[in-house]
Amino acid sequence: MKLGARILKTGIAIVLSLYLGQLLHSPSPVFAGISAIFAIQPTIYRSYLTIIEQIQGNIIGALFAVIFVLTIGNHFVVIGLAAVIVITINLKLKLENNIGLSLVTLISIMETPAGSFIPFAGIRFSTIMIGVFSAFIVNLVFMPPKYETKLYLRITITTEEIIRWIRLSTRHDFDHHQLKTDIEKLKDSSIKMGQLYVLYKEERSYFKKNKLEKSRKLVVYRQMTLAARKGLDTLKRLHRFENELLILPVDFQHSIREQLDRLIYHHEQLMLRFIGKVPNPPANTEANVCLNKKEIFNLFLHHQQENIDQNPHLYHTMQIIASIIDYGEQIEHLDTLINSFHSFHQNEISIDDENQEL
Repeated sequence: MKLGARILKTGIAIVLSLYLGQLLHSPSPVFAGISAIFAIQPTIYRSYLTIIEQIQGNIIGALFAVIFVLTIGNHFVVIGLAAVIVITINLKLKLENNIGLSLVTLISIMETPAGSFIPFAGIRFSTIMIGVFSAFIVNLVFMPPKYETKLYLRITITTEEIIRWIRLSTRHDFDHHQLKTDIEKLKDSSIKMGQLYVLYKEERSYFKKNKLEKSRKLVVYRQMTLAARKGLDTLKRLHRFENELLILPVDFQHSIREQLDRLIYHHEQLMLRFIGKVPNPPANTEANVCLNKKEIFNLFLHHQQENIDQNPHLYHTMQIIASIIDYGEQIEHLDTLINSFHSFHQNEISIDDENQEL
């Protein structure tokens, strides 16, 4: 089991909030620690948005706590009624993520003794805000996330696994059940790619040069993700229609294998070219040859004309060919984007693959 950055930051935020609460002579610093737990976020930008939202949520909780205690009292039933109203208002204002902290503020203030209610309510509210700001400071200072590295490595690992299975599938040299299991894992990995892309997109750049570079990187990473997903779609069809592939003419099978070998080789080269491990543009002109769509499509048409009455599985073969062509088009577009990126940014890609938690 690995301790992620967010786990460590949560612990640091709790310690910092408790110390600050004690330093400011808060009678209940534990509430600062509780609010710090709610406020920890995976990115600095999300942490900033969380502070804005949690200030609103805490004000709602504190306001209704004061109103109910002063007008009705702080009986357990009254606290429950106030909680229902606070939840409803948070939902109406689309502050769903702050419901928990709003309720903590509400309950902590409503259980205050009636004699010194207003001053004590202010102290409780301030204590909770100490935790929120402590979490923001920790997010800002400690272990800033490297989501670009995580994203690239996730895409690379997923792509390599897809390519490995495509290469084995075209040669019918694989375990059927193992591939089925790995396809499900690759689906999950594809979802994580999308999540990491969103987190990287949310990271803010503070210099104009960095903003332009990042905007171009985002386009490339989005296309990398799309190309990997199209590769996964192709793999799923090769797996699903394995029997249909086996009954195809030998020359047709050989052409499919040759075209896919060329395609996945080009995909591998592009991933390395982006980070400068392969020259850009490539020294080998053959690397520019991605997929001969005309050849593979003409072979399918020829096969279809000869076997339209004898082969009931032609539409399955058509799905395989269409998926390969679609995959090839995404790789060609990725090639164009990477060439364009390197025309603006020479040798500026640095991916640290050590000690990265995926």
